Amino acid sequence: MAEERRFRSASGVPIALRRRQHSASCRELAVRGPRLQLRSLSAATSAVWLAAYALFALSENSMVLSAAIFITLIGLIIYLHFVKIDQESLLVIGSLGIQVTSSYASGKESTTFIEMAQVKDVVINEAIHMQKVIYYLCILLQDPEDPQGVSEVVPLFQSSKPRLDCLIEVYKSCQEILEQRKTAPQSS
Repeated sequence: MAEERRFRSASGVPIALRRRQHSASCRELAVRGPRLQLRSLSAATSAVWLAAYALFALSENSMVLSAAIFITLIGLIIYLHFVKIDQESLLVIGSLGIQVTSSYASGKESTTFIEMAQVKDVVINEAIHMQKVIYYLCILLQDPEDPQGVSEVVPLFQSSKPRLDCLIEVYKSCQEILEQRKTAPQSS
């Protein structure tokens, strides 16, 4: 069963949250940002190439045009492969762990897996950024030496930056599975 809801990011950009429940203890939550717009990409490329042509007209050096084309293509490849993230997903499996995946515009995916034994909690935290309060979801990892302590904080959805209403949806789904995990050992 999958459902999709529309939200906005902290900067006001439309995003979509897709919730898919694979079983009672397994959920996938994916935040998808806006796709790369061909219009803005064409405008940026045209601006760089027009500036290069103007420099070529002044200097009459063809290396300026070659450099502009080369720099634009390399910049585009770097942007699509390392910067522009189309989707961030969170797969929570109660008995196994949490998998965090970022899908880039080029098709590349970056995945991190956190064992459930390391997860202390999933919380919504707040930060002050540019004179406003922003909220973000993070996983608290349990300190191996101090069971009450936190060894690391892993922020989630860093690229899409969903607003609080979207984060609450993800938080509730994660907490349902974490609660199942906490109550399961006590019942046996």
